[in-house]
Amino acid sequence: MSDAGAAAGRGAGTRDRDTEGRARNARPRDGLGRPLPYGSEGVDRQPEGVVRSPEQTVREAQALLDAGRPFHAHEVFEDAWKARPGGERTLWRGLAQLAVGLTHAARGNATGGARLLRRGAGAVEEWAAGRGEDRRPSGMDLCGLVRWARELADRVGAPGAGPVDAAAEAPRLRS
Repeated sequence: MSDAGAAAGRGAGTRDRDTEGRARNARPRDGLGRPLPYGSEGVDRQPEGVVRSPEQTVREAQALLDAGRPFHAHEVFEDAWKARPGGERTLWRGLAQLAVGLTHAARGNATGGARLLRRGAGAVEEWAAGRGEDRRPSGMDLCGLVRWARELADRVGAPGAGPVDAAAEAPRLRS
């Protein structure tokens, strides 16, 4: 069912559903993933459940981060988190948390943004600690990402800090 079709005839208590009958919010979203009113023009959503190689994941997520769409990059990382083998999940979960932390910081949620940036930095750092020499999976600069996340968390968590520009603050996944 199309977004317009899902919205048509919606009554109280009616939920958007995907083709398997699972609840899915079909409202359009803005570049930071915030729901817009039905019928509004939003940005294209990332398809869910896409299995990508680690290299494809990093490339696609970086393009979304560069475009100021960290919420959508989070969805790409979340697909990797769900699809990759158990030993890699901590890394991809941490990267998803970094992207959603940037999302919250850009939306003006300083507390949530700082918390998620720190949590994601901890997960990435934890994964990297067990890797020995392999600390650059898919060419990613994990040490640089951890440093970026903690510095941004300190800035957005400071008293009086306002929303950040998601594109201007986007991390470089590869150095």
